[in-house]
Amino acid sequence: MALARVVSFDGVDSERIASLSQDIEQGEQPEGMNASEMLLLHDPDNDQALAIVFFENEDEYRKGDEVLSSMDAGDTPGRRTGVTKYQVATRMTA
Repeated sequence: MALARVVSFDGVDSERIASLSQDIEQGEQPEGMNASEMLLLHDPDNDQALAIVFFENEDEYRKGDEVLSSMDAGDTPGRRTGVTKYQVATRMTA
């Protein structure tokens, strides 16, 4: 069963999102992380962001969670305000 790690951030301005987006699009995943997909959502009016990272199974989620939890704060979008694990009930793309 696929799982999603959803992290909320405060203090995320448009400059930071643009920089992160460029880094993510040009780079590889951090070592030890095997995410199947990632979404980064931004609310520029409130300087908030959500990062949603998908993993195919519990083992991949656990490894990814360890990698992401140990990241330096300078490598994240902003100040982390919450981390939640979800089971992916359904997924659809156009």
